[in-house]
Amino acid sequence: MAKLTLSLSCWDYDRTRAIADGRVQVDGCEIIYQPLVVEETFFRMLRYRDFDVSEMSLSSYTRSKFLDDPFIAIPVFPSRTFRHGFIFVSGKSDINEPKDLIGKKIGCPEYQLTAPVWIRGILQDEYGVPVDSVKYLIGGEEQPGRDEKIKVDLPPNFDLKPIGPTDTLAQMLVDGDIDAMYSARVPSTLGTAGVHRLFDDVVGTEKAYFAKTKIFPIMHVVVIRRDVYEKHRWLAQALYKAFVQAQKITYHDLEEGAALKTMLPWVNWELAETKALMGDDYWSYGLQKNQHVLDTFLRYSYEQGLSKRKLDPADLFAPETLEAFTI
Repeated sequence: MAKLTLSLSCWDYDRTRAIADGRVQVDGCEIIYQPLVVEETFFRMLRYRDFDVSEMSLSSYTRSKFLDDPFIAIPVFPSRTFRHGFIFVSGKSDINEPKDLIGKKIGCPEYQLTAPVWIRGILQDEYGVPVDSVKYLIGGEEQPGRDEKIKVDLPPNFDLKPIGPTDTLAQMLVDGDIDAMYSARVPSTLGTAGVHRLFDDVVGTEKAYFAKTKIFPIMHVVVIRRDVYEKHRWLAQALYKAFVQAQKITYHDLEEGAALKTMLPWVNWELAETKALMGDDYWSYGLQKNQHVLDTFLRYSYEQGLSKRKLDPADLFAPETLEAFTI
């Protein structure tokens, strides 16, 4: 029987590389893997539905559920990142601690990006900075002209405006035109004219956050275009199985000590410390192990005006991926 040919756009991650190079096969499929930078993947999938399967911003995917609901996700999370280290402060601002952000002008490349959703939620939950207590300025971080990839309609108590057509957030940090920036990327102007991170001890702060909350923030999911899924419902389980197998290879590679497979000299010690804090399956897939993380994000999405109602984590995923066969 002929295999189903699928286009899959996902960044070049160690945990997905075995699918890209063919060591792991997706049952019944021939995969055309396109390792595109995430901004391109998201833009093309959200605007033009360019791929059969793709990596997708968790926030954009959640938001799309309230629009035309064009995708269905599987509980695979190719990108997870603690975000305390992605709050950047202008050297011309008087911000010294999180509560100093209240009333300030905050730049975001897009309001609906997953990273700022997590940052705003963490600042509100852990540091008493209400989401609607700052003024948001939206636009390109390094290039002018960026806008929201997916429509956003916020309640009137949120102050959100675009930056100028020739402005960039990275330069506005230097000039003091914004007080701080929440972003998924480090600005090119970090270290210029006093631009700095809000938290000095980023790793210590993030480890303390995990120890308290048991949250390792999820950034991206994997989605199937809904029309493809409806024709081939078996795809959800086949894709989930393949992504899990590919990740197991990476877990194994990181354990290797005789000849390091990654260019980090103390990776074995870092791995041991990570597992001591977060457990052996520290980058877990599946709904059950991530229920608390997803529920927290979905609360943030609702509280920040991006969701019309608070979704349940199970609402996000193909039902075929929520159970597994047993022997």
